[in-house]
Formats: sequence, C-alpha cells, structure tokens
Amino acid sequence: MGGDVSGGRFPLTGDLTVTRMGFGAMRLAGTGVWGPPRDRGAAIRVLREVAGLGLTHIDTAGFYGPDVVNDLIREALHPYPDALHIVTKVGYRRTRDRSWRPALSREDLTAAVHGNLRHLGLEALDVVNLRVGAGGRPVPGPVAEPFGVLADLQSQGLIRYLGVSNVTLDQLAEARTVARVVCVQNRYNLADRQDDPLLDRCAADGVAFVPFFPLGTFSPVQASVLDGVAARLGASPPQVALAWLLHRSPNILLIPGTSAEAHLRENVTAATLNLPVDARAALNAIGSHPAGSGRPLDLERPF
Repeated sequence: MGGDVSGGRFPLTGDLTVTRMGFGAMRLAGTGVWGPPRDRGAAIRVLREVAGLGLTHIDTAGFYGPDVVNDLIREALHPYPDALHIVTKVGYRRTRDRSWRPALSREDLTAAVHGNLRHLGLEALDVVNLRVGAGGRPVPGPVAEPFGVLADLQSQGLIRYLGVSNVTLDQLAEARTVARVVCVQNRYNLADRQDDPLLDRCAADGVAFVPFFPLGTFSPVQASVLDGVAARLGASPPQVALAWLLHRSPNILLIPGTSAEAHLRENVTAATLNLPVDARAALNAIGSHPAGSGRPLDLERPF
C-alpha cells in the first residue's frame, strides 16, 4: 500500500470537485441511527480526522438522529474549509417509534432542506439527493414531482446541485428531464451488482455513482474468494472490497462510515491498495456466485 488516501478526485461539476474517497456520517448517531452517540467526543474527533486526512466529501442526512449527525458536523467542522463539500439527502423522516418513513410532499421536502441548512449552518447546500424507494431497494414509480420541488428550491439558491438515491434507470432518466443530476446514490458492492447497468449509464454520462452499503454481505463461497485475495495482498477483506469499487469505474465515489478513528483510517487506506490483474479477475468472478446471504463485512444500515 501507499499513495494518496483520497483515491484521487472526481468533478461532480465544473466548479465542484470531491475526493473519490469520502465519509458517510450516518454511524455517528446512536444505536439504530437514533439519538446522540455514546461518545460525542469520539464522534467529533472522527469528523476532524476526516478533514485532516484530506477527504472533501461528507455524506449526511437530516434524518440521521434525527438532526444529531448534522449538528455534530457543524460542531466539529464549522466554519467549513472551502474544499469540503457536504452532500445530504431528503425524502425520508424518522417517527417516534424510530421508523423510516417516506416524506416526499412539497411541505416535507421544503422543511427538510431548510432543516439541513439550519443544522449544518449553511446558506446553501452543495448537493441534495432525493431519496426514494423502500429500504435499500428502488421501487418503480414517478419521481418528477418531488424532484421538481428540489429543482424549485435550487432555483431559489438554497441548493447548488441535485442528485437521486435508490432509483431505477427509468427514474434517473425521468429526473434528468426535470433538472441536472450530478450523482446517483444506490446500493452496490462487490457481492451485489444488480445496478451494473445503472452504474455503466452514469459512467458513460459522467455522472458520479456513490454506492451505499459498499461492503455488503457475502455468501461462504464469495467470502472465501475475498479472504484469499486479501491474504495475498496483506490487506483486510473490507479494504479489498472498497478498493475493488474504486477500480470498478472512475466515476465511483466511496462513503464508508464508522464511529472510530482507527476504522476510518483503515477504510481510507483502501484507496492506496493496488489490485493486480489476477486479483481483480478473482474478485470480478464473485459476481457469478450466488448472492451474498452470510457474512456481513460491516454493520452499516443501507440508508
């Protein structure tokens, strides 16, 4: 290993470039992504280490906590460095029973954008993703109306750029008839490649693809292949899985999350891991095995 831990950079637009290795802030909240963290000081240190490592892409959402994670980001990093870009999501809300509920009305989306602005301490949000679907999978259906609400808020100067999350190819195409889409955030990892066609479409069009649940769950056969490659390279299986994503396509941006500094450094070091041709071939073949249903590489929840 060795090299730039940022994984290089990708231009979301002509005036907004982010490091390909970023940070997903979801896990800084309490258990179940609800309430404050067990160790607030540790969460603050993790966020400051993200900036210290030179990563310029933080992913968050107002429904993490709710609002807890955005408040932590503001406490740790505000006033934000010019190079740091915070990407947030709207389209869901948390209820008192800690459920995740769709919130796609004009009133819900407008309130969510203003809530993100307030808790992050910003006058405009760099990127807002419209989150649709159910759980970790897209659900077919129209998205033009809620995406249009975000486009209206963009025209008011509250949002710079727009993205979509948990969408189908058709929904991406529909959203692009309403406004420019700079990124797509969908479930994708070494063991789960259902969105290969969507990823390839984004790559062809220069749109960033940001996998959530980037480490996934592996069947015994898949895990055996991954473990073998990791052992040969002197790396951990999660590092290899993240490195494979960076090698998969130059438009992939990573946002692995953690609440521990050591785990953060392990994750970002994956950007320095070179995968030889034979290692990539072995990892690519994982996709031909039955889908993962056994060992999780991490405990991330796909939100």
